[in-house]
Amino acid sequence: MATYLRGALIQFMPTKLIPLPNVIVFQYNPETMTHTWTQPPAAGAGGSAKGDPLAVTGLPGEAFSFTLLVDATDPIADDKPVSGPLSVVSGVATRLAALEMLVHPSSSTSGGGELLGTVTAGLAGIGKKKPNPPQEVPASRLPVVLFVWGPGRIVPVRVTTLTITERLYNSLLIPTHAEAQIGLQVLTGEDLVGKDLVTKVATAADFYTDSLREVLALANLANAAESVIGMLPL
Repeated sequence: MATYLRGALIQFMPTKLIPLPNVIVFQYNPETMTHTWTQPPAAGAGGSAKGDPLAVTGLPGEAFSFTLLVDATDPIADDKPVSGPLSVVSGVATRLAALEMLVHPSSSTSGGGELLGTVTAGLAGIGKKKPNPPQEVPASRLPVVLFVWGPGRIVPVRVTTLTITERLYNSLLIPTHAEAQIGLQVLTGEDLVGKDLVTKVATAADFYTDSLREVLALANLANAAESVIGMLPL
């Protein structure tokens, strides 16, 4: 039986010890994928009367969009030892829940104690002449996700859109077949800030994919030279 690589989305969930990966291996690879590049913002003219039309600020934007299919019948029919019984009980609910976790932000702190303390401190100042100064409420933060599409494309992304269409249900109204339309925005080194392990892994993935792209572009010089020779009237 022929085997092939499958794409995956890997989310790193912060914990007190080490980040735990939420690995979502594609049950079926998407047949098509849209890869979009957008130009970075143009630089201002500055003090000159006429600015450089090619001057830009930042890096170009990169995005992916595709549709994933999830189905509970194949693991059951193939009698998989783990996913088979799980699909009988939960259909595709576990796969959909894993995808939904990609768009749920987590607190920037490891627990809820800091947030509870901030609210308590604010309430304690009510009724006093000089209330306690406002404290910064910890902001929620979206998880860092790695989009893995073979060894040549491993990029850190942010899930921008997730639209799930549930198709079929079992007797308990648990979905057994669904489609998930996913939009991804690639994160660059400018977006990845921090010194934690997750940020280091994401930065390394971004550097690896950028370096590989440059190598492939240089390799294309051979194709260009061959094409130029073919244009000559020899």
